[in-house]
Amino acid sequence: MFEELVRRQHGVLSRQQAYDCGLTKAQVEHRVSAGRWQPMAGRIFATFSGPPPREAVLWAALLRAGRGAVLSHHTAAEVQGLTDRHLGTVHLTVPGERRIRPIPGVVVHLRNTLETARHPTRSPPQTRIEETVLDLTQQAGDLDEALGWLVRAVGRRLTRPHLILHATRRRSKLRWRAELQAALADIVDGCHSLLELRYLRDVERAHRLPAGVRQATRPRRGGRWYDDVHYPRYRLRVELDGRAAHPAELRWRDARRDNAAAVAGEITLRYGWTDTTEDPCAVAHQIAAVLHRNGWPNSPHPCSPNCPVATPPPTY
Repeated sequence: MFEELVRRQHGVLSRQQAYDCGLTKAQVEHRVSAGRWQPMAGRIFATFSGPPPREAVLWAALLRAGRGAVLSHHTAAEVQGLTDRHLGTVHLTVPGERRIRPIPGVVVHLRNTLETARHPTRSPPQTRIEETVLDLTQQAGDLDEALGWLVRAVGRRLTRPHLILHATRRRSKLRWRAELQAALADIVDGCHSLLELRYLRDVERAHRLPAGVRQATRPRRGGRWYDDVHYPRYRLRVELDGRAAHPAELRWRDARRDNAAAVAGEITLRYGWTDTTEDPCAVAHQIAAVLHRNGWPNSPHPCSPNCPVATPPPTY
């Protein structure tokens, strides 16, 4: 029992757990004085010498927080693969009726409905991935950051949009509820990045362009091409790339894809983060020009009095 507990908790246990496993106070104190064990937080010990690994630090924080504590927010995101950043601070959530003393290096959140948010099987104890995502959206500095957590969770195949949607409905208070739920529907329809969401919202919908097909596929030798947005009736493909720079092999891959589209009589337009977020009206104006040239019978709608799509589309 003792060995299994220590293994499961990455070498960390509380004094009470040691007593429950049959060790006496004298035996615990001897291990500590001999340097075989080391104090970590309060009455929590590491059953090894040397610097404790991250997993041991997390377990020490959980045991120090006590009954019902789970990893949450950025720390849950860390262990669940939602983020690659390891913050020094540990985020925990405990039942709402509990009050615990401050723990150095630990941020404690209170939640009245923690039992429904807690993952039933994962170790160490942690919130469900959908709850982690929503916790992070509520701590986001702006809506774009909040939407980024949705896209990342689904893009990394950690959960599915409908599961996050169900989680939003279980919360009585949720900042940006309508925007988050709308974005989840767009993710279902094929928006795989925050940039694609911004294009859909600020370029296509804001200017009433025709609805494109997201993640459209076309065959190629040995596989398929995936196009971010395709307007098949008007022979236009739009590629959106938020990367600051392309490795050489990706640039050549993109060039081959564009060349294949050109051979098929299609035009490919490419836009990055700056184009789409800082001047979406100019992007819409340019796309409208290609759509018009290829037979679109309607006109784009200006999103504001100064929007350039209020003027006739340019010809190139």
